[in-house]
Amino acid sequence: MVKIDHHEYLTEEEKRLKEDREREKYWKKWGPYVAERQWATVREDYSPDGDAWSHFPHEHARSRAFRWGEDGIAGVSDTHGFQNIAFAFWNEEDDFLKERLFGLSNPQGNHGESIKEAHFHLDNTPTHSYMKLLYKYPQRKFPYEDLVKENARRGKQDREYQIIDTGIFDDDRYWDINIEVAKETDEELLFRVTAWNRGPEPAPLHIVPHVWFRNTWAWGHETPDKKPTIRQVSETVAASKHHKLGERYFQLSPSPGVGPSGQDVLPELIFTENDTNYEKLYGGKNQQPYVKDAFHRYIVDKEKKAINPKRVGTKSAAWFAFNEGGGVAPNECAVVRFRLSKKYEDYMDEEIFDDMVDKRREEADDFYYRISPLPMSEDLRNIQRQAFAGMMWTKQYYHFIWDQWANGDPSQPPPPPERKAIRNTNWKHMHLDDILSMPDSWEYPFFAAWDSAFHCIPLAMIDPDFAKKQLDLFTREWYMHPNGQLPAYEWNFGDVNPPVHAWATFRTFKIERKLYGRQDLDFLERVFQKLLLNFTWWVNRKDFDGKNVFEGGFLGLDNIGLFNRSEPLPTGGVLEQADSTGWMAFYCLCMLNIALELAKHRRIYEDIASKFFEHFILISDAMTYKSGSKEEKSLWNEEDGFYYDAISWGGPWTQQLPIRSLVGLIPLYATLTLEPELINKLPSFKKRVDWFIANRHDVAERNMASIRKRGKDNRILLSLVSKDRLEKILKRMLDEDEFFSDHGIRSLSKFHEKHPYSMDVNGQEFKVSYVSGDSDSGLFGGNSNWRGPIWICVNFLLVESLQRFYMFYGPTFEVECPTGSGDMMHLGRVSEEIQHRLQHLMARGDDGRRAINDGNDLLDFDPYWKDNLWFYEFFDGDSGRGLGATHQCGWTGLIARMIHDTGLSCRLPQTPKTPSTGMAHYFDDTFTRHVNQAKPDKSPYHTMRRSSTARSIGARSDFDTSVNGDAPVSVGPSVDAEREKERQEADLHTANYISEQLERVRSNVSADFETGDEFEAHLDE
Repeated sequence: MVKIDHHEYLTEEEKRLKEDREREKYWKKWGPYVAERQWATVREDYSPDGDAWSHFPHEHARSRAFRWGEDGIAGVSDTHGFQNIAFAFWNEEDDFLKERLFGLSNPQGNHGESIKEAHFHLDNTPTHSYMKLLYKYPQRKFPYEDLVKENARRGKQDREYQIIDTGIFDDDRYWDINIEVAKETDEELLFRVTAWNRGPEPAPLHIVPHVWFRNTWAWGHETPDKKPTIRQVSETVAASKHHKLGERYFQLSPSPGVGPSGQDVLPELIFTENDTNYEKLYGGKNQQPYVKDAFHRYIVDKEKKAINPKRVGTKSAAWFAFNEGGGVAPNECAVVRFRLSKKYEDYMDEEIFDDMVDKRREEADDFYYRISPLPMSEDLRNIQRQAFAGMMWTKQYYHFIWDQWANGDPSQPPPPPERKAIRNTNWKHMHLDDILSMPDSWEYPFFAAWDSAFHCIPLAMIDPDFAKKQLDLFTREWYMHPNGQLPAYEWNFGDVNPPVHAWATFRTFKIERKLYGRQDLDFLERVFQKLLLNFTWWVNRKDFDGKNVFEGGFLGLDNIGLFNRSEPLPTGGVLEQADSTGWMAFYCLCMLNIALELAKHRRIYEDIASKFFEHFILISDAMTYKSGSKEEKSLWNEEDGFYYDAISWGGPWTQQLPIRSLVGLIPLYATLTLEPELINKLPSFKKRVDWFIANRHDVAERNMASIRKRGKDNRILLSLVSKDRLEKILKRMLDEDEFFSDHGIRSLSKFHEKHPYSMDVNGQEFKVSYVSGDSDSGLFGGNSNWRGPIWICVNFLLVESLQRFYMFYGPTFEVECPTGSGDMMHLGRVSEEIQHRLQHLMARGDDGRRAINDGNDLLDFDPYWKDNLWFYEFFDGDSGRGLGATHQCGWTGLIARMIHDTGLSCRLPQTPKTPSTGMAHYFDDTFTRHVNQAKPDKSPYHTMRRSSTARSIGARSDFDTSVNGDAPVSVGPSVDAEREKERQEADLHTANYISEQLERVRSNVSADFETGDEFEAHLDE
């Protein structure tokens, strides 16, 4: 439970989380686990050449059964993806139902794969007791062909052609379709669709919710008696039966009419099988006549024989046609209500139904306000809420069994034999059947190891159990390779991502302890034990010569280098990477941190802590002195004051690659302060440290920030960079003509815009130059760019590193920020300034614009668009324009944590800095949770008072028709007197807490930030 002012109060959502954690109720059994794209994934690729994009294209998805999952719009399923609920729409203009979100495949896009839709994840709680998604559906014919052709015409130097560029939303001729899901109990799901006609004229709309089963019967692994069914049992009810889920009922309510007759819109229940249409796709013969694409043929093509007249199948839908009298009037809405229930009821009370949906939304408001109770702008609060919502919506069911995937299924033709050798040949142990946090709901519907680690930081704020589960899974034997490697992503499990798992594990452990007062040592120890295997894999596989200077290859930074770092160098030799070595030093310190934490409770970990302490010192030394000779040139360039990669041909033959990139900043990550109180309580570790200092003093002195000169509060600093090097690196990093943009730290110095670096190798030129936006090459798919843009994930680690340095050097060590400005700041202030600039990517400026929208008036000013945000993958290094994937809520979701930490003092973009901006609130002992003496007067997630009689939401004069309204109408759920007393007491403690935090800001006191308890192992009080 959240602690505020040392007081504990469980919100209703936290009660549900507690029940789920203690296995009293399974609140997370149903959630938004249906992928937004299953087609063209590696799992569905059975081609001989590994071309997943061509083997299963978008146009096949309507007619072809998926093998490993399902997809849909606002899809909900159980935790094993057996039963799925999602939505389809038709505007009477499109050639087929809008059953799934559209986007371009990697070969079709001029910058790789890209979704071409307008949808927003507006709300979602950790138990999925309330979920809301907004889909903007055009009333004109969807521009499929235009999007494909225009993007094909454009080159790498051109911008992507997006759906808002097509003019399809001109004259507001579109539908705002709000899809809400609420849980009455852990087994009872309520669905409400409210579709607003934003256009100037009446328009028809067909809303077709689907309920279906994933195809598990066609592959030869199940007996026929296990096949599930859905059959109609009354005019508005269908019953489903599954051998693992049992019986459930798809119960529908008639919808208020929209035409002149005023008659209700009654749904038509239709049925088919979730089986491939072999006749359409391959000219073959279907085993039975009712196949996957039946609903398209029945509704759009008016093919009456397409559906099963017996009203039974494995796939069902309810067809609501809102087309009487030309359709829904302007500024009016169509409403659909239904539920998935274990109880059979032939009648649905809409008043009770709506009350429950509204109640769950109010409880979501309460939960999220107590996550971040300190005063901040409503715009920042809205950004944070949607960041959390997006992270919940990108939880997806992921299924993959290597043996079945590689060898094929008993009832299907065997895959081409050459397919086995294309990818993932050495990952035969993988057997995945889990709910995972995905990087992006459409563009990356598969896990990525280092993305997942970053996801866990904001996830730990709202659902530490789910965050811990994610970190634990990657180290389990059905994920981790027997040799200790963590799987990267499905396109190549054997690729190498940065080793951030230990960092995320420790941070998640500490966040849970700060926030909820729970200390899960079993989790920490369990993951740590497995990470020992992974660390050993890194040392054995990426430091071949035992020099403590590491290769690494790809390391998640795609095109950042001169060469493709996943392939052999065209120059010969090996690439000694400053970032790989920096990452390993960082890994060492994270493992040391965990070992020290565990040693407080289990003394045997002191020996392991000593091992990581010494290993870090040796890596640090090797960054400059690979063989002990001070004359030897290595990764640090004294003249430039920066770290560079180097090509090594053995012995003294080394050539640095003077490219100022993130590669040279990553060594800053490797820093840690050791608290003297803790060291003194661990005698074995202290003895080993003292021995090392005495007997290896030459190495120790070079790499421990002068061991005999302690820092603030007598701390010891372990760091790859000395104070002198730190100043030199920061001078470049904080230079606005190099790395420091108005919106964060660039991945490549702007210096290379006018001074590109190139090398001629056997007549072929290799060149790196500053490119602020999309990639100008096809390297690594061409859909990301590390040669200039801003990436929030790596900025987040830089911010934390500066805070750790501040903990050692204190407020007396100041640097110029920005370089050349004359403004001096201590490193704590610098870290806050970077966070503010990152928030300025999304925050609305005093001109009403958001940098991510790149000056688009529709996105910045239209009342139905301006409060909805896309969480882009990366951002233009000059303008802050959003780039890449649009729902990358995973690591871009880190913005929620930054808003939590610094939102109180964050100024608007374009607003000058003021001296009062302080770090006072940063690390309060109770982990800054807030409530405003009462809740804020304005909330974009306001409640709505329901009319007691009107069944049509559009007929309710008090229902807010905007996407995000301006003011709440207080409608508290009915609570007993005792519960109300608890709430009032909690509000008093919150008010006291806020008062204390504001006073700290006013008095510019650094408070508990300086203890850094979230970063390091500390002696328990």
